[in-house]
Order: sequence, then structure tokens, then C-alpha cells
Amino acid sequence: MVVGNISFVKDFVIVGFPGLQPHYYGLVSALLFFVYVCTVAGNAVFFVLFVMTKSLQKPVYYCIINLVVCDVLFSTTTLPKIISRYWFQDGTISFLGCFVQMFFVHYLGSVVSFVLALMAIDRYVAICYPLQYHRLMTNRNVLNLILGCWILGSACTLMLAIRAYHLPYCAENRIIHCYCDHVSITTLACTDRSLYSVPALISALAVLLGSLAVIVYSYCSIFVAVMRISSTRGRMKTFSTCSPQLIIIALFFLPRCFIYLSGNIGIKFNTDLRLVIIMMYSLLPPMINPLIYCLRTDEVKKVLRQFKKRKISISLLLL
Repeated sequence: MVVGNISFVKDFVIVGFPGLQPHYYGLVSALLFFVYVCTVAGNAVFFVLFVMTKSLQKPVYYCIINLVVCDVLFSTTTLPKIISRYWFQDGTISFLGCFVQMFFVHYLGSVVSFVLALMAIDRYVAICYPLQYHRLMTNRNVLNLILGCWILGSACTLMLAIRAYHLPYCAENRIIHCYCDHVSITTLACTDRSLYSVPALISALAVLLGSLAVIVYSYCSIFVAVMRISSTRGRMKTFSTCSPQLIIIALFFLPRCFIYLSGNIGIKFNTDLRLVIIMMYSLLPPMINPLIYCLRTDEVKKVLRQFKKRKISISLLLL
């Protein structure tokens, strides 16, 4: 029994995909392990480039490095347990551990939303107010704003986790999900969860739609400013500086908005399909984002070419 809680549940069991046949467990666990290794390795490469290259240490890349940290932390928080579930048939997670995982799942998601909004503001100032950019978007100002993102993200998330923790859990402990989140946990509570689910939904929508509103406003203003450029080549060049961020934003927000909207307009998915969609938008962006940073950003491509030339030069000297 948990102290301070009238719960009889001592731990939870992560079920994962309820319809998955046992003979596919090995394949799924290997796939998830591959995703985790690629996520950690890809983001580690960008982190090393950022630390070693002075030219990358500026506002937009400070934002990206925080996305890198969030992506690695999210994958590390969620993937090992579901991999263990299918690899070793061990899906048990402690009562406290499940709530800690839930906190980090929602906390890191909130931070990513805020940081993406901050990146959109950075592009907005750079394109719409280029003469004031270096005065407004200094490293110090951006780092303070990023710190604000981390602090703001923790406030509501911590409150949701504490409120959910003290609900009574007295019967079912099987979580039909690949990790602990607010809905999957509070669904198991032996009480009316509407008093807890409504504030949680409002909080989630405020974070998601609030950040998205900032992004939409920023990019609409950017579009208007770019269309005023007389040169077609100039317009394309300006748009190209925004393309990596737009891809990352689309990967993060569009699937989440689709899931929220589909639930509210009556579109139903079976449990396995819904979990597949959730896992795709939760785990694929952290794995794909480093490729976007490296292949769609001219400065990073330039740094990679310099590293490649340096490696070739060293090889020739050794010969």
C-alpha cells in the first residue's frame, strides 16, 4: 500500500499493443531498440557538433539543442520499459515509477511545444525585423526564454501528476499503452475521473494550441513579409531558412492535433491502431530530427563538410 494513498495497487503492468501476437514480440522489441539507438546516436552527433563548433552557438541552435535534450530524455524515459515488455516479457513498473514516467512524458512534451514556439518567434524576428534581430535575440535573452520554457512546462505537469497520484487505485493495474500517461493511469482509478480529466485536457490543449497559435501567427507574418520580396530567388532563399523548422513543427503538432480532433468529432480507432499512431508521433520525430538538422540546415552541412575534409587530411597524413 502506498503511504498517503488509499491504493491497493503496488505496481502497474505496461501492456503495450493488446492485439499483438506473442510471435511478433521479438520483432517489435528489436524495432523499438533500433529506434532508441538511432535516436540517441543521431542526437549525440548533433550535440557534439554544437559543442565543438563556435559558429553553431547562437540563438536558433540553442533552441535546437534543447529539442535534442528533450528527444533523448523522452526516448530514454519511455522506450526501455516497453522494450523490456516485449524482449523479456517484463512490463511491470512500480507505482511511483509509473507516475514519474507520466510526469516526464507530459513535461518534456510541454517543453518541446514551448521551444518550437520560441523557434518560430526567432524566425519571425529575423525575417520581419532583421535590423533589430541581433539586439532582441541575443544568446542571453534566448537562454532566459528557454529557461522559462522549462520552468513553465513543469508547473502544470507537476500539479497533474500530484493530483493523479493521490487518486484511489484499488483493482485493475494493466495500462493499455506503451508507457504511463495521464489518461491511461487515471482511467484505472476507482473514482469519478471527470474532475481530474477535464483540467488535464484543458491544460494539454492550452499548451498545444497556445504554442501552435504563436507558431501560426509567426509564420503567417513571415509569409506576408517574404511575399513582399521582389526577387523570386530572394523569396526562395528566405523560405529555405524556415523549412527545417516547419518540418519539425509539422511532425510534432499535426499528428497530435489529428488525435485530439478525431476523438472529439467521433472518429474511432481500434486500440492497437491508436497506439501505433501515438508511438509514431512520439518516437519517429526524435529519430528523424537530427537528419533534418544536418541535411536541411546550411550551416550544419558546412560544418559536416569541414569535419569530413579534416578527417581526409588526417588520413592522408597518416599514410
